[in-house]
Amino acid sequence: METTSSTPSSVTPPWDVFPQKTLDSIDIAVLVLYFLFVLAVGLWSMWKTQRSTVKGYFLAGGQMVWWPVGASLFASNVGSGHFIGLAGSGAASGIAATAYEWNGMFCVLVLAWLFLPIYIAAGVTTMPEYLRKRFGGKRIQMFLAILYLFIYIFTKISVDMYAGALFIQQALHWDLYIAVAGLLAITAVYTVAGGLAAVIYTDALQTFIMLIGAVTLMVFSFVEVGGLEGLQTKYFDAIPSTRKENSSCGLPREDAFHIFRDPVNSDLPWPGVLVGMTIPSLWYWCTDQVIVQRSLAAKNLSHAKGGSLMTSYLKILPLFMMVMPGMISRILFPDLVACADAEICRKICGNPSGCSDIAYPKLVIELLPVGLRGLMMSVMIAALMSSLTSIFNSASTIFTMDLWKHFRPRCSEWELMIVGRVFVLLLTVVSILWIPLVQAGQGGQLFIYIQSISSYLQPPVAMVFILGCFWKRANEKGAFWGLVIGLLLGVIRLVLDFIYPEPQCGEIDLRPGVVKYMHYLYFSMVLAAISTLTVLVVSMLTEPPSEEMVQLTPKGARS
Repeated sequence: METTSSTPSSVTPPWDVFPQKTLDSIDIAVLVLYFLFVLAVGLWSMWKTQRSTVKGYFLAGGQMVWWPVGASLFASNVGSGHFIGLAGSGAASGIAATAYEWNGMFCVLVLAWLFLPIYIAAGVTTMPEYLRKRFGGKRIQMFLAILYLFIYIFTKISVDMYAGALFIQQALHWDLYIAVAGLLAITAVYTVAGGLAAVIYTDALQTFIMLIGAVTLMVFSFVEVGGLEGLQTKYFDAIPSTRKENSSCGLPREDAFHIFRDPVNSDLPWPGVLVGMTIPSLWYWCTDQVIVQRSLAAKNLSHAKGGSLMTSYLKILPLFMMVMPGMISRILFPDLVACADAEICRKICGNPSGCSDIAYPKLVIELLPVGLRGLMMSVMIAALMSSLTSIFNSASTIFTMDLWKHFRPRCSEWELMIVGRVFVLLLTVVSILWIPLVQAGQGGQLFIYIQSISSYLQPPVAMVFILGCFWKRANEKGAFWGLVIGLLLGVIRLVLDFIYPEPQCGEIDLRPGVVKYMHYLYFSMVLAAISTLTVLVVSMLTEPPSEEMVQLTPKGARS
């Protein structure tokens, strides 16, 4: 074994990540105050807004001004999975994961300037509903509604809950299930009672708290390491004391401070970042129910555009608030955050692939003084709750408006409201049952797990939306077969990824060529191309859509 110098503080009790650190009474008081404050805002917004109608409950009555819309877009996007995942990716491989955030800066503007006018003209509440109006028939709407709910449970609800629970469990030594059940109960209360208005107002509050807490921790982190220059020099010396000789295991990447990396041998190849990443990003920002629903709740298009601009500016911050603090955590605690030996990693965080995901919680517990620790715990819980409430509200909207209305077309508004609320409670139960599977199935980097699943499931949907919105000749058969073939290929690759996980550092790579040599961002590009070709060919070989459906494209609307 080769031994390198390391920070003594990181190895005090051998592998206990958070030795005897629990919250002081001041921290707990801050947390309790925070919860009371959030519930008060949630209850206030419930009485303030109209929530007895479907539009009032699911679209906040279409009365939101730009700043709550912008804050809610940001809070829905940045969950606890972001804090843990982006900081973990920063610790493991440098600043490249920022590309996802900066990609989103442009895609959220594409939503407001290109897609929203089309959705508003079509008068829709959900995204599957737009495709039903645009293409006719029910099968695309049903297919997409089920797929969206599936994507929410697999990538959003489960990952955010895993990340939030990891934080609470590691930092407070609370029981995982009690912590999550308590959080979900509070979250479900104001989502069920108040609808989208309560969610958007509490999101605005959570964004404010999130920014204060994250910026505070960022300042403490940079002071500890000696500013940006200190980070750039010390990061390359952040090597764990126990690692295999004559291998690159545990060594920081040489291109850690590059966003655009080698197109063949790197972890995020630059053509994939420019093209392959943009396709799932367009799906997320322009066609995902969670995001679009917030923009549709705006008073008018100008307020929706203002909200998008605000979100776009806020998306600059994650590099400084999450990625760089993750890298600083590696400098301060190299033996824990950058562990390179599978057995040691298992002792530290129970994950043999690596422990970079503990980077952010470790900083919070070690660096912050009493009181601020409680604030930062509130931030993590704010991030978790804001993204969960957004997903719960959007998932219940999709279930109620796309699936329930399909089976009971004559149901009353009152029945739809009840069904929407009951579905949120059902999702809560499913989410709690899902946690052990996420715990067991995570690789070393949570953020990369989310992005790879997104690259396999979202490109076909994105291309069908783009062609449906901007190509008049696209028809129902083309869209349906584009979706089916694209998703079939995506699911095959997803299954292969689970059967053949990435080998740990130093092991021989025995995966099949399509998994080994084709990066998930390149696969995203191929998948988008195949789906687009399928839609084009099938649409041209079958009858054109009716004039009424062509009206739902920008050219049709203008003519």
